[in-house]
Amino acid sequence: MSVKKTRTPSGPPHLPRLHLSDHATTVLRGRYLGKNTTGRIVETPAHMFWRVATDIAQAERLYPSASRLPHAAQRWYDCLARLDFLPNSPTLMNAGRRLQQLSACFVLPVEDSLDSIYDSLKHQALIHQSGGGTGFSFSHLRPHNDLVSSSSGVASGPISFMRLFNLSTDIIKQGGTRRGANMGILRIDHPDILDFIALKQTPTEMTNFNLSVGITDSFMQALTRRRTYALINPRTGKPARRLPAQLVFDRLVEAAWASGEPGLIFLDTINRANPTPHLGTIESTNPCGEQPLLPFESCTLGSINVANFVMPSNAGPTIDFVRLADIIPLAVRFLDNVIDRNRFPLPLIDRMTKRTRKIGLGIMGFADLLIALNIPYSSETAIHTAGALMEFFQSHAHRASADLATERGVFPAYRGSRLHALGQRHRNATVTTIAPTGSISLIANCSPGIEPLYGVQEVRRIMDGIVLTSCHPAFVRHAEALGLDLDALQADLSAHPSIQHLTDIPEELRRLFVTAHDVSAEQHVRMQAVFQRYSDSGVSKTINLPHTANKAEVAAAFLLAYRLKCKGLTVFRTGSREQQVLSCHPSNPC
Repeated sequence: MSVKKTRTPSGPPHLPRLHLSDHATTVLRGRYLGKNTTGRIVETPAHMFWRVATDIAQAERLYPSASRLPHAAQRWYDCLARLDFLPNSPTLMNAGRRLQQLSACFVLPVEDSLDSIYDSLKHQALIHQSGGGTGFSFSHLRPHNDLVSSSSGVASGPISFMRLFNLSTDIIKQGGTRRGANMGILRIDHPDILDFIALKQTPTEMTNFNLSVGITDSFMQALTRRRTYALINPRTGKPARRLPAQLVFDRLVEAAWASGEPGLIFLDTINRANPTPHLGTIESTNPCGEQPLLPFESCTLGSINVANFVMPSNAGPTIDFVRLADIIPLAVRFLDNVIDRNRFPLPLIDRMTKRTRKIGLGIMGFADLLIALNIPYSSETAIHTAGALMEFFQSHAHRASADLATERGVFPAYRGSRLHALGQRHRNATVTTIAPTGSISLIANCSPGIEPLYGVQEVRRIMDGIVLTSCHPAFVRHAEALGLDLDALQADLSAHPSIQHLTDIPEELRRLFVTAHDVSAEQHVRMQAVFQRYSDSGVSKTINLPHTANKAEVAAAFLLAYRLKCKGLTVFRTGSREQQVLSCHPSNPC
């Protein structure tokens, strides 16, 4: 007897015209849409969204029919097509296609042996080839010039091996679409820490890595008390020497001021919130720093475009919390399904990811939301709005994960977890994360993550040299309504990211359109901290500083971030690197 095979429809019942910006179309054509063997694009954006929605909907079949989401593919297609919610790039690229690797980020262990180092190097290559990014802690590697008993020689140290990982990234191109990204972390108490801090002061060093120093509570205590602290040889576990904490902190500040790196990762803060301490200590994060992970864990990220959730009211524009409450559980369910549909690059990653089922649902378009609500990013009202929004967001995301646990069961490592101790039955060990959303915010035509506008006019460099220039559409609408001559303003908008000095622009417009350079370092950190309060994992945010910022401002930002319980911090002073992703003019790193 023959069995009739069912085929997934090639498209939804109707394919309405999508409202995509020119920049979104450029990004989708360059990186996301399906191509044939000759490189010709054979997929429309609508078909891409349908491909993704139908593939993720197939995971519903794994669970009892009574708990399946009705019309799942159509409901998710509608979310994607409206640009209300988008998953991370690998899901958009690979769902329903041969590769089927859907996660954005992975953490790999690097232990103090050649076998472990070269196993991780191989695993890094496989992950990058599949479209993912990798994070590493190199803190277990013995320091430079330490003893190697097997050969009676001396160790070359973690930095020499990091260069191997960096070179491998140059060679491997991710699924034919982009270069790989890495995070490299070294603990503050590693004997090679000063060399690590200085590493990226040479512009040609570690060009495929973000670097962060793993800060401990004991170091911060020594810094506060102006004392020395011990550097620990990881091979022996014994102190190698002592350094003044202030000297090391000053070197950190100097390096971050000069080049934007390294950033800081607060290891003890992260591990106090580690949902599964019985599985191990967290030592590393994904490349952008917002997702702390155990070795061999991966995380699937997605973001809701909150700029789409503004509605009119008698009192003025307000957040549409009712519609947001409908979207959040759909997005949580989508990301949980992604784990089941994922074809992981390694069996170890498959097993570890499914033990904790970590997902990271966050937001993008926050700066656009504030503008629509007539709230300056630099105001106290913006901080209060962020807190109210994220508290609502997390509570509904947790409720959605709890509902999934009732339907499908808790994550397998639940017993012994922090959630078990609290009596919180969730499907996912982590649910909320604030990611940078660089590419998907371009697709959604909204501001990235929780960042303020970089400039009213922005120049963004993407995909190996493509330059996208845009003037913020809300600014254009406001300016035209006020009768301003945008052509006459063009030279000024291109010269500097701030418009606060442009007296030809009415004060009401300057008040609303504050940019990253108008926001104090303290306000940047406070904004990050309020989002962190309601995020299970971490928060990706760059503390953008003007070129004139001094080292004391960098130091103050680092100390405030630790005090406000952020899990990490990255600062970037405009013009401190020859090349930067965002600027306000193609030839001017403003």
